[in-house]
Amino acid sequence: MLAIRLPSDVEARLEALAKATGRTKTFYAREAILEHLDDLEDLYLAEQRLIANRAGESATYSLDEAERILGLED
Repeated sequence: MLAIRLPSDVEARLEALAKATGRTKTFYAREAILEHLDDLEDLYLAEQRLIANRAGESATYSLDEAERILGLED
């Protein structure tokens, strides 16, 4: 179960979309979450990796180095 508060203009847009399409507001809220959850998770992971890199907790590699390490050299 999830309850969210939306700005009134967003709520009105969602209501209008739901009425125009015969779908529920819940349907569109669910679709929006599912559509963007992967992106949000990727962003969080990238931010954590950047923080670790800046703190010296992880290394970076050039493409050439990565290919050599992985045995992908031509």
